[in-house]
Amino acid sequence: MLLSELVDASAAVGATPARSAKVERIAALLGRVPPDEVTVAVAFLSGELRQGQIGVGYAAISEILRAADAAGAAAGADRTRGGAQAGALTLTRTDAAFQAIGAVSGPGSQAERRRLLTGLFAEATDPEREFLVRLLAGDLRQGALEGIMTDAVARAAGVPSEEVRRAHQLGGSLPEVALAALGGTPPAADRALAALRAITLRVGRPTRPMLAASAPDVATALERISPAAAEWKIDGIRVQVHRSGGQVAVFTRTLDDITARVPEIVEATRSLPVTAAVLDGEAVALAQDGRPRPFQVTAARTASQGDVGRLRDQTPLTLFLFDLLHVDGTDLIDAPGRERHRRLAAIAPAGLLAPRIVTADLTAAEAFFADAIAHGQEGLVLKSLDAPYRAGRRGGEWIKVKPRHTLDLAILAAEWGHGRRRGVLSNLHLGARDPETGGWVMLGKTFKGLTDEMLAWQTSRLLDLADPAGARPEGEERRAAYGVVRVRPELIVEVAFDGVQASRRYPGGLALRFARVLRLRPDKNAAEADTIDAVRAIWLGQAAP
Repeated sequence: MLLSELVDASAAVGATPARSAKVERIAALLGRVPPDEVTVAVAFLSGELRQGQIGVGYAAISEILRAADAAGAAAGADRTRGGAQAGALTLTRTDAAFQAIGAVSGPGSQAERRRLLTGLFAEATDPEREFLVRLLAGDLRQGALEGIMTDAVARAAGVPSEEVRRAHQLGGSLPEVALAALGGTPPAADRALAALRAITLRVGRPTRPMLAASAPDVATALERISPAAAEWKIDGIRVQVHRSGGQVAVFTRTLDDITARVPEIVEATRSLPVTAAVLDGEAVALAQDGRPRPFQVTAARTASQGDVGRLRDQTPLTLFLFDLLHVDGTDLIDAPGRERHRRLAAIAPAGLLAPRIVTADLTAAEAFFADAIAHGQEGLVLKSLDAPYRAGRRGGEWIKVKPRHTLDLAILAAEWGHGRRRGVLSNLHLGARDPETGGWVMLGKTFKGLTDEMLAWQTSRLLDLADPAGARPEGEERRAAYGVVRVRPELIVEVAFDGVQASRRYPGGLALRFARVLRLRPDKNAAEADTIDAVRAIWLGQAAP
């Protein structure tokens, strides 16, 4: 399939606000995509590359575009729609170019990646270039959200959306799920349904974690779930641990494999009296008094690929388990929460289990909440005893409670600091995800709560995400003129605030009061940011009598 066909469909999807029309247009395109290009089409329409990151910084794209213009001019290429050389790029050719770029390594790799991307852009029409730049920037914003893509795949395959959704939750990759549904011959609904149902929980392949909604206090959470299992919300990083015989794999909440970095988690899992298991839990660096060390310490340890033995001695990790998805040949994701925990407690010693009580009594739940906070943890998660494990879903069966208002927000832009913060990106522009448009709604700015270490790390990371409209500044004059650095909304921060107030300054009509950064969350992706609907719910809750 020609890339231009997908670009046209993407533009049409972005131009219509109607969800049903978006689904119909994408489904119509997917119905025409050759089986061997299904994964590429779905990835591109979802605003992703199949290869993930390919080593091309956002700030380098402007230079590459200029080089591509020069190359195209030298070749006499006509990049308008009617030109004889226009629109020749196929999905396969484009994906292969990204694959080649991502595979480049070693000395001179940056220059070689730029050369290859320049060649690709030189072949593209203006609309194709614009699409590819936004694709690389993670800024497609066509409104083809995950739910819309799921429904479109289902529509194209002629199967219920719930079947695609469940396969996606268990399989992790929507392009691969789409291939199962659409890639067979003949493209019949019965075959697609069988292929989707063949995607089940598999030991060794990570599934997306079940997520928790939020409540302002224990009383509100207990009104929604009662009786509830109340568990400490451990102040670490989410891990999903798979064991098959002596083989253990450890994955993060974003499904990254960190097994080699966390040998103590591997050893703790091997100590369990099982042959095969899939476990859900938290890894945390504890101080000598048993309290969690600052979150950034745990995050830095699990992100580091340095000397693992030295890092383990300096910052040992402790595993806390709270769920069991599979054990010795039996899948438990559809089992009720009480049964999953009973099976977990049967194989894991008490020291490996997250502290937990089961109660319907508010006094007892609030006392347990206070105990969690006294031990330095984040708060509680109240869980339904009857609910199955809903992989990848954030519903009302799990509800987290913290002692203050917090939101996970994306950094949309940052400003160069002044005074002692001169030379670092400081004042952060914060945004919530808009589930309707796929865009972001700005809620305010803050420079509070940032340590020198956080400032240095986020400056480096944000410059990697910088808008190609402005290259990295060099020298104080350029830096002062540069001012605000717009970035791809990929870096998530956890923000505490005192409330939500009406605001005419921001398009969403709301702003956070006294926002301050609690911590950077490199373990979360943009899809996990809180939505503007969550912010509105807080606002409405404040206004309630």
